[in-house]
Amino acid sequence: MVQSTRIKLLTQELLEEVAASSRRSPRQRQNYNFHDLSSEKVQRFVNVLQPGTYVRPHQHLRPPAVNGFEFFIVIQGEVGIVLLNENGQILSSLRVSAAGPTRAVELPEGTIHTLVALAPDTVILEFKEGPYEVAADKYFLADFPAEETAAARELVLIWEAEFNS
Repeated sequence: MVQSTRIKLLTQELLEEVAASSRRSPRQRQNYNFHDLSSEKVQRFVNVLQPGTYVRPHQHLRPPAVNGFEFFIVIQGEVGIVLLNENGQILSSLRVSAAGPTRAVELPEGTIHTLVALAPDTVILEFKEGPYEVAADKYFLADFPAEETAAARELVLIWEAEFNS
C-alpha cells in the first residue's frame, strides 16, 4: 500500500495566498497543486480565477487507457463554463457557484470549453486523471487568440455577457 508522506490541508489561509498570487499574475489566475505533476494518477488542484482572465478554449483528449473527464467544484465565488463546438460556436453555458443551485460539473472527455470568472477570487477545486503531461494535456482551438492579447480581452467580454443578460 502506498501512503502519502504528509497530510495536505486546503485552508482559508492557503486560498488567500493563491488568490493574492492570481491577482498579481498577468493571466489573472493561479493553480495550487496537491498532486505530483509527473507521477500521480489523480490530478487535484485549486485554480483561483479573477474576472477578466482568459482561458483559451480547449478540450482534453487522453490516451485510451486514461479517462479524459474534468470535474470542477466551485468552493468560493462563481464561474461560467462556456461549451463550444469545433467551430468555436457557443453551444451552451453553465453557471456554477459556491452558493448556487449548481456547485459542480463534470465534463466528459473531448468537451470543448472555456471558463469565465464571474466573481473576484473564484476558487475551483479540480480533479482529472493523470499523470499530467504538459504537451498532451490540452488541445486548443486554433482559431482563438493567444493569452494576453486585445482579441482575447474582447472575447472575455463577450463570454461574460452570456452570464449578465
